[in-house]
Amino acid sequence: MTERLLQFIWQFQYYNTGSLSTEEGQLLKIIHQGQFHSNQGPDFINAKVVLDNTTWAGNIELHIRSSDWIRHRHSADKNYNNTILHVVWQHDAVIKHADGSVIPTLQLQHRVPKLMLQHYDVLQQSNHFVPCDRFLPALTELKWGVWKDRLLVERLQRKSAYVLELLQAAQNHWEEVFWWMLARNFGSKINADCFEAVARSLPVATLGRHKNQIHQLEAMLLGQAGLLSRSFTDDYMVMLSKEYQFLQKKYKLVPSAITPNFLRMRPANFPTIRLAQLAMLVHRSSHLFSSVLEAVDVNGLKKYLDVTANDYWHYHYLPDEPTPFKPKQLGQQMAENIIINTIVPVVFSYGVFHKNDALKEKAAVWLTQVQPEENAITKHWKAKGVTNLHAADSQALIELKNNYCTHRRCLSCSVGNSVLKAADGQNKISVVR
Repeated sequence: MTERLLQFIWQFQYYNTGSLSTEEGQLLKIIHQGQFHSNQGPDFINAKVVLDNTTWAGNIELHIRSSDWIRHRHSADKNYNNTILHVVWQHDAVIKHADGSVIPTLQLQHRVPKLMLQHYDVLQQSNHFVPCDRFLPALTELKWGVWKDRLLVERLQRKSAYVLELLQAAQNHWEEVFWWMLARNFGSKINADCFEAVARSLPVATLGRHKNQIHQLEAMLLGQAGLLSRSFTDDYMVMLSKEYQFLQKKYKLVPSAITPNFLRMRPANFPTIRLAQLAMLVHRSSHLFSSVLEAVDVNGLKKYLDVTANDYWHYHYLPDEPTPFKPKQLGQQMAENIIINTIVPVVFSYGVFHKNDALKEKAAVWLTQVQPEENAITKHWKAKGVTNLHAADSQALIELKNNYCTHRRCLSCSVGNSVLKAADGQNKISVVR
């Protein structure tokens, strides 16, 4: 038994509530178990109980053992003065207020279904991909929909907090934040840090002065990534190298200290290609962040992201190494990845910052217009009967795995709640470790 599990049992009244009495012999009736209180003070506030024939209103404190009250020195804490009931798993001591009055105690260890405790043990000890793996799908489709909606909001709020931290670093310059996150997204997981460092070294204002010259944009991006530091034989690369030397001196540019990685990567994702595509996006766009904010739907966003790298890269993945002709278009999958991981979080954050609910709603709706992400996490949920219809679903399922399942937060999860609730005997779930 843990204190958090005991709080969960009390909060949802998952115990035998018939013929209750305190350890002091008083008849007990629970009118309201109180509101869970996670801050300093009692675990549940604004509760109401009847002891014998007297109604009491106040707070309720929970402990594994009655004596924990003494160990935690609650009697000396005025926050606990209005405790009307002490709920414990095991009663081992008579507890009194500072004035000497005995605090009524309710012991629960013989009132909780053993099957619930077994289920909880399975969830906490499971070594499966998700703790509730053997119980899935566990929820009805309707309940899954409600739970995924909440998970999506949590994910967007968490990402928003990160974006707003970047906004402070950028001195409230939204275009700069969008540029940093966009570049990071182009770098994918392997080169995200490198690409963000490059973006931070090239302010939006500097890029804007050269946006009409694609070769100058490429020179700055490739040069700041350290990809123009050697000698070249191709005329185009020699020209980029010279342009970079001039621009580096003009703006006193310091290249990124992070070296881009080419290992274990498909050629289409090489940092040379992604930086060339990013340069073309800057070249073709006009007030990109404002345009994104004004976009009506995902199709409008995809038009902005429909870019192809400059002609040189049609014949190259790497400088000085010719390959058969293949236009280096950004591609729908990458465009949708950018919508999911950059555009939606930034637009949602912009809505949070400006208290614009319409923008937040639009950002969330965009995720329902994008294909679902296919990765190890979403594939596992799908294999267990959990639907993944669009990016809103996949984002929610990723949030569930990473921020609930991985940390065994089953008591805060609708799926975990359902598994434990099934212990009342209404649902028959076999417990298998």
